[in-house]
Amino acid sequence: MSIQRLCHINLIGLQQQKLSVLDDLQALGMLHLEPAGLDASVDGSNETFADTATSAFGSITPEDAKQAVSYLAACQRIRRQELFDQSFDLERLVNEVLVNRQKARDLADQRIFLQRRIADLRPWGNFELPDLDALEGQRLWFYQVPLYRLKEMTAVSLVWQQVHKDHRYAYVVVISEVEPASNALPVARTHTGSISLSTLEDQLVQTHRDEEQVMIERESLSRWLFCLQYSLAKVDDQYQLRLAEQGVWQSESLFVVSAWVAEDDCPALQAFARRHGLALQQRSPKKHETPPTLLKNPACVAAGEDLIGFFKLPSYRGWDPSRLVFFSFACFFAVIMSDAGYAALIALGLAFYWRKLGLSQSGKRIRALVLTLATAGLVWGVLVGGYFGADPPTAWLTSLKVVDINDFSSMMTLSIVIGVVHLVIANLLQMWMRRFHLPMLASFAWVVVLIVSLSAWLTHITPWHQGAIALALVLIVLCSSSQSGWGKQRWISGLLGLSNLSKLFGDVLSYLRLFALGLASASLAVTFNQLASQVAAAMPELGVLFYVLILLIGHLLNFTLTVVSGVIHGLRLNLIEFFNWSLADEGYAFRPFKKQEVVPWKT
Repeated sequence: MSIQRLCHINLIGLQQQKLSVLDDLQALGMLHLEPAGLDASVDGSNETFADTATSAFGSITPEDAKQAVSYLAACQRIRRQELFDQSFDLERLVNEVLVNRQKARDLADQRIFLQRRIADLRPWGNFELPDLDALEGQRLWFYQVPLYRLKEMTAVSLVWQQVHKDHRYAYVVVISEVEPASNALPVARTHTGSISLSTLEDQLVQTHRDEEQVMIERESLSRWLFCLQYSLAKVDDQYQLRLAEQGVWQSESLFVVSAWVAEDDCPALQAFARRHGLALQQRSPKKHETPPTLLKNPACVAAGEDLIGFFKLPSYRGWDPSRLVFFSFACFFAVIMSDAGYAALIALGLAFYWRKLGLSQSGKRIRALVLTLATAGLVWGVLVGGYFGADPPTAWLTSLKVVDINDFSSMMTLSIVIGVVHLVIANLLQMWMRRFHLPMLASFAWVVVLIVSLSAWLTHITPWHQGAIALALVLIVLCSSSQSGWGKQRWISGLLGLSNLSKLFGDVLSYLRLFALGLASASLAVTFNQLASQVAAAMPELGVLFYVLILLIGHLLNFTLTVVSGVIHGLRLNLIEFFNWSLADEGYAFRPFKKQEVVPWKT
């Protein structure tokens, strides 16, 4: 398995070495410090972090600096990055960025308001309200009356005039010294304001100009993004260093750093201790201890760590499901997509972004995952003969079609078999983790229930099937508890374990979504093809245009739905159904005490 074996270490040194040793350990970046309080996340609102940042940021807060970084990083075009020089003033820069951001927000709000006011006022035309003296104290009141209620205006005793009409409304102006009562007209009054349409349009043009100027200023400020990120990272490093300093055990003459470290990194740590004249104590984890979980997989399947990391991390003494999830997710995604044409689109998109994704480690992980998804999708798409909802274009590809996705019976059977195999693997892994303990037999019993039930469903149930399932259920009742003795607690745990029988049945049936979603994707593709052909035949003149539009829009919609469904349900079958039967305990992540790295922007 790829869960790294850890060692618990104590580094012991003289008190006067403490700060320099901690700083060098942070640069080394291979220790998970203890106690756990040292791993608290820093969100900028922490008062200790704010105190640490005061000397670097002056009157502004670290949160202001983070907002400035986010604002500049979202700029559409980032200028060539500047290096640190005497002209760089961190406090002034952050203030300028925040002022620019506020201007952009205010101008965006003003633009939206003006666009809404212009749209509301345009049916009334371009006019200016006369002075009160010109109308001898009378005022103009504006009403937008739906056409189906226009006949009600005949009962209005006030002086009114219709000035405009469109396909929905009649635009009515009422002349009155005071505002008419709310029930005097069929609808409520429309507020047009006192500013004319032409004035609002001029203001909108000026707002667009001001927004362009603000964007130019933002783009100019973006050349300091690296310096700003670097400064923020340094302050965050100082905060982590102070936090580590507070968690170190110390006396008048000595200090002790307690931490977890990967066994593979122990030689480097021993060399570090020799260079700094430190005493190093090293031991294996004790049974009652819960070390953090450090996963390490080859780069080609490391994306599996990201797939499981946001949901559930295995415990240190558990097993690493990331590789299995990586490949099973790719297989489920391919079955749900069931189209080689869509898989080819994913491959083309990956080829377009291949070099860009290779600029970072996370990008390389994503690249490997998408490549696996596209490959699995192509293989399965060829096997089911799906090419944008059409038949295979050549006889050679037709000969490779071995699965008929429209054969409901076969596809349902295949989905159930996949589900049973997946859950059998889960229980076998759980059985291995429980080896030499009584609950191992309960996991074995669930394997028997799955395999025997599948055999009975595929053939026909026999007394042999019934006896095997009955024996397995007895094992589940007797062996679900790890407690010694045969008291009441064991029987209660056994009955509770037996209640998982309905959950097992539901989890197996949940794999039918593979067939259902794959059939839906293929059926939609075929439907759009047929609809486009029918429209082209019915409209000889414009038929080709509508044919192309229907194909593009229809397949784009189906492709989007298929990818979303493949990701959501492909992960769901792994992270819920599979994990329920394979992962018993949850762990916490190994978080190395290290300095942040800031890579200069490439423009």
